Amino acid sequence: MMAGSASRLHRSENRWALAFVAAPVIGYLLFTLYPVGFAVYASLTNWNGLGIMRFVGLDNYVRLFSDANFLESIYNTFFYMIGIPIGLAVSLALAVAMNRKIVGLTAFRTIYYVPVISSLAAIAILWQWAYNGDFGLVNQALALVGIDGPNWLASTFWAKPAIILMAIWKGLGFSMILYLAAIQSVPRSLYEAAQLDGANGWQRFRTITLPMVRPVTFFLVVTNVIGGAQLFTEVNIMTPTGGPEYSTASAVWHIWRQAFKYQQMGYATAMAIVLGLLILVVTLIQFRLNRRNSFDIE
Repeated sequence: MMAGSASRLHRSENRWALAFVAAPVIGYLLFTLYPVGFAVYASLTNWNGLGIMRFVGLDNYVRLFSDANFLESIYNTFFYMIGIPIGLAVSLALAVAMNRKIVGLTAFRTIYYVPVISSLAAIAILWQWAYNGDFGLVNQALALVGIDGPNWLASTFWAKPAIILMAIWKGLGFSMILYLAAIQSVPRSLYEAAQLDGANGWQRFRTITLPMVRPVTFFLVVTNVIGGAQLFTEVNIMTPTGGPEYSTASAVWHIWRQAFKYQQMGYATAMAIVLGLLILVVTLIQFRLNRRNSFDIE
């Protein structure tokens, strides 16, 4: 009797276990594996998103590598990533400053974090106004020191740096909070030992703080590269035509334009797959470099 009850209980547990395991597996099949497989097939077709999918093989991939606008958008996308190391350096400097006992510390932390939780569309509109060449806040501030500012978003030279500056400002708070948490988790004994050995502030920062926050830096670099490769809202709002001479068009913006403005869904899907592969390669390189630079603390 007891053996039969145990057997029934065991079968019941197995069924419940399979039910719980099946939920994420089915979700993965329906919402990840199937869409990816469908996208790969769609990239091999001539399709407007609604009509019949006409198989064309690798024609879309051959076409995109001779598409000057697509290649320009890929260049622009990676150019925007220049802001990643700049933003991380500023964020780390702010985290070091916020780790000190200063008046109004909570207020400063809140001020820096507000852009992170603000609507990206609203921030893009705000910066579009600030960059206006005639009455924008940026040029008004430059005029106070005798500098005649350019028409930022209408210049092929200044449009991309303008968007980079806005993106850096938007992400400072998030990176700063993570760096601050990492710095505060560093054992104080390490700093005290270094100070007893005669290390100055810069030496303690270079030999203790930087290595100890390396995991956070790696996480932020990977996530920022993936996020930067998907830059869209800023470009679409601040420079809705892709900027002068396509100078601000990002890869995702160009893909969206081909898919929904020109109804070339198959071609746009091929470009999306190429962009995804580029992101994958860059991410794998980052993981490989991080593995080489990893260290253990005894």
